[in-house]
Amino acid sequence: MSQSEALPRLETPEVRVTEHRMVPGAATGHHRHGYDYVIVPLTAGVLGIVSAEGETRTEIAPGVAYFRKAGVEHDVFNAGDAPLAFVEVELKDRPG
Repeated sequence: MSQSEALPRLETPEVRVTEHRMVPGAATGHHRHGYDYVIVPLTAGVLGIVSAEGETRTEIAPGVAYFRKAGVEHDVFNAGDAPLAFVEVELKDRPG
């Protein structure tokens, strides 16, 4: 798998905002989220997620945000056939 592209967009003492771009098959690599975070998809597609619980696939749609608590450990990959993009907003005042 190729590596996804992570583009820093904003960092303050309160938040870190990163845009992620993924060609089909690209992955973030296994990581742990140190803060609560919000994901805002910019494109429609299918996110594959590999965690200790196994592998899942989730349809995402532009603007349909979701929230996760700190401590999540996973690898995220583009399981579709078109490029994906999403914005991750980490809430630095909510560590886990």
